Amino acid sequence: KLTAMCVDLETDMVVGKTYTIDEMFEEGYEAVFVGSGAGLPMFMGIEGETLAGVYSANEYLTRINLMKAYLSDYDTPIKKIKKAAIVGGGNVAMDAARCAMRMGAEHVYVVYRRSEEEMPARREEIHHAKEEEVQFRLLCNPVRILDDGNGNVRAVECIEMQLGEPDASGRRRPVPVEGKFETLPVTCVISAIGQKANVAGFEGIELNRKGIIAADETSYRTSVEGVFAVGDATNQGASIAIEAIGEARRCAKVVD
Repeated sequence: KLTAMCVDLETDMVVGKTYTIDEMFEEGYEAVFVGSGAGLPMFMGIEGETLAGVYSANEYLTRINLMKAYLSDYDTPIKKIKKAAIVGGGNVAMDAARCAMRMGAEHVYVVYRRSEEEMPARREEIHHAKEEEVQFRLLCNPVRILDDGNGNVRAVECIEMQLGEPDASGRRRPVPVEGKFETLPVTCVISAIGQKANVAGFEGIELNRKGIIAADETSYRTSVEGVFAVGDATNQGASIAIEAIGEARRCAKVVD
């Protein structure tokens, strides 16, 4: 359908090459629309994150759902786990926790640094996770992942948190309680604390404090003339697909 509308599809892009905005304008394009999404996983930056058994939720869910690791006749590798810790409190964290249960884990912990009231996951997602016997460790934050001596995860050490004054998001800021730790014996840690945009090739475009593209919320214009951006690569970051689709439709009219 796109090619019938005279859309050119560039499918022979050179692997490993970054195509810059300037190069696109030099090729004669009059406007550039950026809808690259937020595909890069975020990690906690703690000791032990390079151990075998540490996944991003992106990778874990992709291996199971898209690459069909749950089927025995597929060769997609996935770690067989009995105990897993999923770090985060959003819908992706609930997805990862429930998938881990369905993949045969006996104990799955959702580790979240705030209380349940502050969890960004939808209420029904939390409810269904509890129905599937996912265990919640609230007001709890990982500080390091422990090695079994052979480069594999054997446990995650967490510190107890308490809620302080509200931060920029409007939620109460989690503050560590000195000296209060808990060690969860797990062989897998899944980071579900968010995703970020890959802004390589967008040099010269103003980024916001989150390191993603800053775009006007009504005109979708960026700081570079002729460059428009919408969706997860802009402003607030990762959200739901339908919001990005709506923005893209409105932006197309502005570009036109």
